[in-house]
Amino acid sequence: MSGFSHQTVLLAETVTLMVPGSSPGLEGRVIVDGTLGGGGHTEALLERGARVFGIDRDPLALQAASARLARFGDRFTAVRGEFGDVSSLIADQVDGFVLDLGVSSPQLDVGARGFSFMHDGPLDMRMSGEGETAAELIERLEVGALADSIYMYGEERASRGIARELKARLPKTTSQAVEAIKAGVPRKAWPKDIHVATRTFQALRIAVNQELDQLERALKAIPSLLKVGGRAAIISFHSLEDRAVKHAFRELCGEAPDDLPKGLPVPAPTRSASFTALTKKPITAGEEESTRNPRARSAKLRGIEKVAA
Repeated sequence: MSGFSHQTVLLAETVTLMVPGSSPGLEGRVIVDGTLGGGGHTEALLERGARVFGIDRDPLALQAASARLARFGDRFTAVRGEFGDVSSLIADQVDGFVLDLGVSSPQLDVGARGFSFMHDGPLDMRMSGEGETAAELIERLEVGALADSIYMYGEERASRGIARELKARLPKTTSQAVEAIKAGVPRKAWPKDIHVATRTFQALRIAVNQELDQLERALKAIPSLLKVGGRAAIISFHSLEDRAVKHAFRELCGEAPDDLPKGLPVPAPTRSASFTALTKKPITAGEEESTRNPRARSAKLRGIEKVAA
């Protein structure tokens, strides 16, 4: 693949969250972009004067982004690794941490990567190009465990039938997987608003790349990663991610869990807060961006600032 072109989601909104209220730019601030991808967020941060460490486990993304950002010299550093390991990848505390949890367009649009049911190719889905493929995951898991993964990560109600068909057929390509999924869902139960394979492909991708585990480890790293005054901004694309980010941010800000039973006769326990919220509600894409880039429609951006050690 010669390029890694990607339409960056919520670009201006994310950069704005990284800028301290009293500063016109990001001069002198060190920011970690944990999901470098095509380099869109990193480029915008560099243009505002920041120094950026860009982390990605996809070697193609790192190669393309490094070429794109070479003009910034030593203010940009490419780091191969997983953003869940940010504490071990970045030695010192920083001023900002950005995550865009969406799959990059080149990963979805190149059939050889095996991420999308829209393109035929090997059933791969590995962001790093290493480890177990989606086809191998299906072959390894028992029907029950596979169904549980599809239900948990894809919120797919027909997970049992789909898992049985996947195990019976052991697909090696994306098109074979789609046919198995179709066979596992009664025709009258096919969703009207999305492709019948959408949720299962999402679940397999999350499982292959251990995405929720990555996010959980990154969220736990934020307090020690950021300096006082440092900010974290995270863009999520589905409810499992957004729920994890929302709950972690609420806890860091000393807020009571939003699932606390209503009508509790005693006040919720107070917590010491070392962070404050930058977004009361998630920031979403406007009509213009959603029209230009349909993948932005499900994006939700949340941010927090560290106010005490």
